[in-house]
Amino acid sequence: MQRAVRSAIVLAVCAVFSLASAVQAGQFRVGTWKTAQTIQPFFYQEFAGQGATVEVFPFTNPADQKTALLAGSLDMTGTTIAHAIQSAVMGQPVVVVAALCNKCSALVVRKDGSIRAVADLHGKRIGYVPGTMHEILLRETLKLAGMDAGKDVTLVRIDFFDMGTALAQGAIDAFLSGEPFPSLAVSQGYGRILAYPYYDETVGTINAGMLVTREMIDNEPEKVQQLVDAHARATEALLRDRDRWLQKAESFGTPRAVLDQAAANIELAWKIDADFIRRTRVLGERMQALGVIDRQPDYEALFDLRFVENVALSK
Repeated sequence: MQRAVRSAIVLAVCAVFSLASAVQAGQFRVGTWKTAQTIQPFFYQEFAGQGATVEVFPFTNPADQKTALLAGSLDMTGTTIAHAIQSAVMGQPVVVVAALCNKCSALVVRKDGSIRAVADLHGKRIGYVPGTMHEILLRETLKLAGMDAGKDVTLVRIDFFDMGTALAQGAIDAFLSGEPFPSLAVSQGYGRILAYPYYDETVGTINAGMLVTREMIDNEPEKVQQLVDAHARATEALLRDRDRWLQKAESFGTPRAVLDQAAANIELAWKIDADFIRRTRVLGERMQALGVIDRQPDYEALFDLRFVENVALSK
């Protein structure tokens, strides 16, 4: 009996030490997309510090990533700023702690078509995905050209992956989506970039960020800081080494020639400042005007800048 008790104590002590070592070293689970603009988590392992283990889980949409985060299956995940706003409005305890990427969108028309300016889209059919950042940018583009998206054009709901085929076959006259689809349309010879929908006076170039839970910030702030440090270091390393960035992105299945063109429209990022939050507020106002959300979130609670402000770029 005493031997059994001693064995149990030894096992318990070993378990405690093992757990302590794991916490100290850092075991992280991070979600993102397999795209050139959301690539940094695939490099976290290199920059997370000695003894840290980073497992990256690829997703195809921000809703699934956020659901996994809230379920405790992820420690951090990428998300669009638009989806972060929607999540905050729903009362979900999520916090943006770093930027992920800026830009990445383009308005595309047929290469051999007659559309030469945004104003020429009057009466045309435009492919879009409702409730996304791209819908907001499309409506902003049309508005600045003096058009009403509900009256002057026909918006056609279509999946991002099907937009190129629809444009090539003439089912739509234009589409607005994220990279690499615009560059793919150009490289395959049927598309032409009409405009890049970034306007300084409105939403600007903000696009996506890195999300954690409020519980993690309250209970494990050092873990959040370690992840944000790794994110910032990975971002800076890829900004310095374009070939390394695009070589990894090519392994996701997009041809290098397409990536070379798309890269000019992609901005890897980690910094968030007051201007970023101001533009997020503008985005939220546009989303409410469109009926995507019914009220504004608490932006002070949605962002926590302490981690980007305290980033250590060297390990």
